[in-house]
Amino acid sequence: MKTLQIKTAQNVNIKFTLATAFQRLMAFAIDNVLKFAYFYFANKVFGFSMLDDSLQKDGWTIKAVEVLFLLPITFYSLYSESLLDGQTLGKRFLKLKVINIDGFKPTISDYVMRWLLRIVDFNLFILLFVYVASLGLNEQYVLLVLIFLFGKMVGFFLILFTNKHQRFGDIIANTIVIYLKDDVQFSETILENITAHYIPTYANVIKLSDNDMRIIKETFKSAAKNNDFKTLIKLRSKIIEVTDIKSIHKNDMDFIDTVLKDYNFYTQSM
Repeated sequence: MKTLQIKTAQNVNIKFTLATAFQRLMAFAIDNVLKFAYFYFANKVFGFSMLDDSLQKDGWTIKAVEVLFLLPITFYSLYSESLLDGQTLGKRFLKLKVINIDGFKPTISDYVMRWLLRIVDFNLFILLFVYVASLGLNEQYVLLVLIFLFGKMVGFFLILFTNKHQRFGDIIANTIVIYLKDDVQFSETILENITAHYIPTYANVIKLSDNDMRIIKETFKSAAKNNDFKTLIKLRSKIIEVTDIKSIHKNDMDFIDTVLKDYNFYTQSM
């Protein structure tokens, strides 16, 4: 598998394993099975054909119901990646995760950009398909299917042939998809020795992710070893900015060390 080494702003090198095109295709397939399952069962439960019969004279109401019915499918990747820390259910099953190219958690705008550009990655020729299909060219059925499938595979081809395995949405949003094959090692790099009677100081550390803490710890260790006080000051400021912590520690090293221990306390207790 291909790896990508990222150098953070604090000159710390972090190595990630990039998800392959096949892994992402499988995650995409799992997500689509879930979408079709929702569509099938929701249609069975709510009986939209009955709605059509009872609301024949109110076409706008029918369209509104159809739009609401399709919202969970339409926004599936957007809300799932936003709520599940860069993962859809398919990605979680295959241990894949979306991160920023700098190694941090993507912003909401990054997730929105990735979602919007799915129209390019997976539905490039969908409008052409609909137009040609509307002409009733039954003898061109095979051509229609090929156009549809090729439009669906644009994202796959980009992932397959781009250097960082990025689809168009990833390139524009500045994101990559990684394979969490080293889950155990990934967690071990942020573990701290805390006693059973440890009392945490900063509850807001839970706003950070495992990857954030990995970067913080590696930067902290490097800066402390080299007496790089400027980096420690910047690191402390960044933590406070992201978490809104009200620091009670005057010493930067004590503050960051406490943040690391507090994060371990809260995440190990969950």
